[in-house]
Amino acid sequence: MTYCVGLKIDSGLVFMSDTRTNAGVDNISTFRKMRCWETPDDRVLVLLSAGNLATTQAVASLLDERTKAPDERTSSMLETPSMYQAARLVGDTVKEVIRQSAPVGQSADAFGASFILGGQIRGMEPRLFLIYPEGNFIEAGEDTPFFQIGETKYGKPILVRAHDAAMSFEETVKLLLVSFDSTLKSNLSVGLPLDVLFYGRDSFKVGYEKRIDADDAYFKTISDGWSTALKTAFKSLPDFTR
Repeated sequence: MTYCVGLKIDSGLVFMSDTRTNAGVDNISTFRKMRCWETPDDRVLVLLSAGNLATTQAVASLLDERTKAPDERTSSMLETPSMYQAARLVGDTVKEVIRQSAPVGQSADAFGASFILGGQIRGMEPRLFLIYPEGNFIEAGEDTPFFQIGETKYGKPILVRAHDAAMSFEETVKLLLVSFDSTLKSNLSVGLPLDVLFYGRDSFKVGYEKRIDADDAYFKTISDGWSTALKTAFKSLPDFTR
């Protein structure tokens, strides 16, 4: 399982993903689920992935390969004229990989994967998309300023309650770490380390990127502090009266 979040704030886009993959409790591995394509002063595109590992790796590798192969540059993440076209390219690549992976007569469900694509291309606004295994997609807006993929249910409540478009990058990372901490404590198939990336509006370069390991002091502070805050808040509520 996986947990990834892409979130819009006024100052840009923030992405966070875990790195755990598993095929049972005795077969756990670490794989990066965040990819980034950057052309300074022109574009930054970030892709988060969840689902079948072979599918997600094939999609990301194919997209990356086509940025480097001269004869395939017409289908390149570095040359799409808009974020919408980049989302279409990812969706088409997902369909291509799944179609090639599923044996004839077998359901393609086992090869399914979903993606979050966000970024900005010069001359346009930052945009954020959720791309489904079928290759179609939706875009984030004012009413839906973030997307989650993978194990979404445990980390969603804090995002819904606390997200504010005016939040700083630092506040947003704090919010996302609380969301991820709740998910980590509820589902063993989501695990550290976490990857975080910030893209600042109109900067056309990656603003901040870091891997957060289990021994990260700030993550420990957030995890312990959130547990304490929840207990304190619970005790402060009035007891039920019969």
